[in-house]
Amino acid sequence: MTVKKLTSKDFDEFIKSGKAIIDFYADWCNPCKISSPIIEELSNEIKDVKFGKVDVDKESELARRFYIMSIPTLLFFKNKERIDRVTGAIPKDELIEKIKEIKL
Repeated sequence: MTVKKLTSKDFDEFIKSGKAIIDFYADWCNPCKISSPIIEELSNEIKDVKFGKVDVDKESELARRFYIMSIPTLLFFKNKERIDRVTGAIPKDELIEKIKEIKL
């Protein structure tokens, strides 16, 4: 599965049902450049979770809506309900553990 670039137009529909992890990032952000390949890998490994990403520079409305103050920030959703968040670049194994911990 690929990581879908999201905008304010399709964000709510994307998280409406099922499980989703959304990566809030910016192209200039070095920690985001570390996280991005990890998110891509997980999107291919975890089939029952949708992965999306939001460019905070282009989608500032979404960044404000979810109080994104630092990037990268990952938001975890289940059927449109935000159930957790992680800020900062974290290793793949820690992210997998987080996903298991919150039963996503």
